[in-house]
Amino acid sequence: MVMSGQSTTYLIEQLITSKLSKEEFDEFLASLNNPEDRQAYSEVLEAYFTELLNQHECQPESDKQSE
Repeated sequence: MVMSGQSTTYLIEQLITSKLSKEEFDEFLASLNNPEDRQAYSEVLEAYFTELLNQHECQPESDKQSE
């Protein structure tokens, strides 16, 4: 089962925000057996973490020190 890019992104967003239903979690786990789906997840997660890093780098120094 190869998932669409939109479905991959949706499942990752639901996972990150702790809104993944049991059915969606089962779908996510099942898709990890497919190399193409794993690659899609990897790309979505890489983009997500890159965005987090970019947001952190753009914070003023005073905000970073309070962490």
